[in-house]
Amino acid sequence: MGDSLKVSDFSQKLLEILDHVEYRRVENTEDMEAVERLRYKAYKAREVLPVAAKSMIDDVDFDSHAYVFGLYYYEELVSTIRIHYVTPDHRISQSSGVFPAEIDAFLDAGMTLIDPARFAADPEVAADMPWIPYLTLRPNIVAAAHFRASRVLQHVRPAHAAFYKRVFYADTVVESRMTETYGFELTLMATNVIEVGRKLLTRYPFFMSSASEQRMMFSRNPAATLPPLNIIPTARYVPEGELGTDLPL
Repeated sequence: MGDSLKVSDFSQKLLEILDHVEYRRVENTEDMEAVERLRYKAYKAREVLPVAAKSMIDDVDFDSHAYVFGLYYYEELVSTIRIHYVTPDHRISQSSGVFPAEIDAFLDAGMTLIDPARFAADPEVAADMPWIPYLTLRPNIVAAAHFRASRVLQHVRPAHAAFYKRVFYADTVVESRMTETYGFELTLMATNVIEVGRKLLTRYPFFMSSASEQRMMFSRNPAATLPPLNIIPTARYVPEGELGTDLPL
């Protein structure tokens, strides 16, 4: 009963924080420059700057299957993430740089993947806002719902693996592998959202999203107008009966 109460209180707290959060899909130069500054600030603070990196922005940021988001809390940018939608026909993936054989195995089996990368949080506020990882990673689950993906990947430092196993029910695919880009080890994990989607959304309802929010985050219809600058999270407003439609259960 105690653990259940803690989870419920935690989820309620994050739902309340969502009332003051907006996501912005980065589509213009000014926003991208703000993301670059935040990436540099966060990576330098953690001493994980890529070796010989000339810029914190690369060509993949502008790939047709890549989506860069900023998370704004009370209108201040506090974190950012880039999400790749990876398919057998479009294999650009951040994880594949370290785990090419494993990513190809997923794709050769006909799976589609959500591969988050470039997570960065403002080090000046992150310590006082322990919810930042949960809400920064929330678009991964929104993407899984929108694209009906088979897996959500996590390439993370081994010390962080327990967090992804506990929160996202992630399975370990590769225990650890040294990276030349950063000079430290990464582990590859994957969440089977088809199997654990309902359990994930029930435990953490702040991951839920409406179809309209999913479209605003990830739709790229050439005939459509540009997406709204700010996307309001809809977790609090998704009817309970629609829980099973949020992820490819």
